[in-house]
Amino acid sequence: MFIAFLFAIAFSLNIPLGYLRENHKKFSVMWFIYIHASIPLIIYLRISHDVNPWCIPFLIATAIAGQIVGAKLHARRDPKPARDSSEGSQ
Repeated sequence: MFIAFLFAIAFSLNIPLGYLRENHKKFSVMWFIYIHASIPLIIYLRISHDVNPWCIPFLIATAIAGQIVGAKLHARRDPKPARDSSEGSQ
């Protein structure tokens, strides 16, 4: 039962981190921090509750899914302004 809770934590922690990551330049220090910020907590919970190592790839996939969902929410909430097609023609 704790494994399901751990997957939910990995997913839900990474949604706001993925949202915040979209505000920063790719491969910048803050971008890197937002991608890796949840890892220490997930590792701590996994080790402290003696969860088998077989779930590590699934936890990584769940964390990536949370990052993707957060990035999609950012794109939906803060769309980039559309360029006017007449700007460059004059």
